[in-house]
Amino acid sequence: MASVGQAGYQKKPLYEIFKRCFDIVLAVAAIIILFVPLLIIALVIVIDSPGASPIFVQKRVGKNGRVFNFYKFRSMVPNAESMLNNLLDKNEMTGPVFKMKDDPRITRVGKFIRSCSIDELPQLFNIVKGDMSFVGPRPAIVREVEQYTDREKQRLSIMPGLTCYWQIQPKRNDLSFEEWLELDLKYIRERNFFLDIKIIFKTVGAVFGMEGV
Repeated sequence: MASVGQAGYQKKPLYEIFKRCFDIVLAVAAIIILFVPLLIIALVIVIDSPGASPIFVQKRVGKNGRVFNFYKFRSMVPNAESMLNNLLDKNEMTGPVFKMKDDPRITRVGKFIRSCSIDELPQLFNIVKGDMSFVGPRPAIVREVEQYTDREKQRLSIMPGLTCYWQIQPKRNDLSFEEWLELDLKYIRERNFFLDIKIIFKTVGAVFGMEGV
């Protein structure tokens, strides 16, 4: 993995320690509380896509370029990755990120769980493992990071998150990658515990508002 740009990155050791403790406690509590709903969601996905694992595992890039196994509830057909090359010309996002509003790879159940961000819940286990935090830049796909400029690599200066500034923006998928990047760099500069709590609460509101795609 290429070296990580850290211009403008200020280390905050006490905050990072406190944040890690908070992440573990909240993630473990959420897994316990949501254990039965998580099993039900997994069963519904299996019924909708027989023969495919309800959990989608993908290589993502975390802090300082470390690659880890990223977990999501499956929202696409099993051969979604192999279909991507045929869809690249329909990309609706600028920069290295691929986004397509009416992506034909998304399943019936996938459309629903994406609309309310339920597909992201398995990342609670990534948080417990130390791959991710509750708040931070969303973890990028390896092929995207391979196209990053030095400025874009600054997203990798801190631990990636389950939610972020971009996640709580109205009509977030209408934002360009450059606007998304600016929001991530803004968070890296301004991050503190009270900001994290604010973003988490706003994320809950966005989930209930069905603002995901």
